[in-house]
Amino acid sequence: MPEPTEITEPAVAAAVDAALAAIAAADDSAALKQVRAEHTGEKSPLARLNALLRSVPNEQKAALGKLVGSARGRVNQAFAAREAEITAAEAEARLAAEAVDVTALPSRYTAGARHPLTLLQDRVTEIFTGMGWEIAEGPEVESEWFNFDALNFDPDHPARAMQDTFFIDPPEQHLVLRTHTSPVQVRSMLEREVPIYVLAPGRVYRTDEFDATHLPVFMQFEGLAVDRGLTMAHLKGTLDHFVKAVFGEEAKIRLRPSYFPFTEPSAELDFWHPTFKGGARWIEWGGCGMIHPNVLRSAGIDPEVYSGFAFGMGVERGLMLRNDVSDMRDMAEGDIRFSQQFGMVV
Repeated sequence: MPEPTEITEPAVAAAVDAALAAIAAADDSAALKQVRAEHTGEKSPLARLNALLRSVPNEQKAALGKLVGSARGRVNQAFAAREAEITAAEAEARLAAEAVDVTALPSRYTAGARHPLTLLQDRVTEIFTGMGWEIAEGPEVESEWFNFDALNFDPDHPARAMQDTFFIDPPEQHLVLRTHTSPVQVRSMLEREVPIYVLAPGRVYRTDEFDATHLPVFMQFEGLAVDRGLTMAHLKGTLDHFVKAVFGEEAKIRLRPSYFPFTEPSAELDFWHPTFKGGARWIEWGGCGMIHPNVLRSAGIDPEVYSGFAFGMGVERGLMLRNDVSDMRDMAEGDIRFSQQFGMVV
């Protein structure tokens, strides 16, 4: 509205009509607050008309003052009535929104659980850190040199073939998704001073089928010890203590001759499972052996002075054996019921 320059009945009526229309159009408290500022505040048309009373002749002040005061009263009354209506409507809407159906079934909070693979991996790391070992980590996208060459894999070794390894494009970068956590062992030997005692847990990748006994992505932990005078006896004693801590005091291990490019001599690890569902028996779990001299040389360690041992096992395999899980796919599909069943007892 244009700013009034004198108090007249048409000017007062226009200001009142504009205020009443705005009040009626306000549909919530915020809108009504804005209307109040615009039509009853210090800069509103009625307020400016009221200010003009100071300049009118004395003989007109009574009549014009009554005209403006009556107009402001009408507006304030309309505002108070509309405010009561809006407040009542908003309270009713809030009550309706917050209504509780006492006949409805209650919603129950379902507690989750940490994934059993995580818990078992934590248990493994606790066992080895309790023996004074350190935890080492490394990249999952790994250089082919760390993943194969430094571990004494021949250039034509079958593990380099596409059917076993995920190669990263472009091929000339010589990058792979690591097929084991052994590259972390090489990095540890390059980065740390001897003696070295590290455990390397982590995710690894192989082009395996997704079925009950294979996963293309799985968890693994590998141990590495390099020191003066280490022998197979130290390896056997370490693994014997480990399986007893995981499977109970009745568990024990045996080593069968095998072959791995990065260890010599090499062995398959079997352990006596005292609580196996089908009855106590020997079960294969992983591989181990004394670190091959070529691997020590790749890391700049003199094999004439130092020796070492290494071992590796799968976490999923360990969970299957310890908790009688028959299908590896259950570990990867993310069903909360699986974690609830096993996640709090590992």
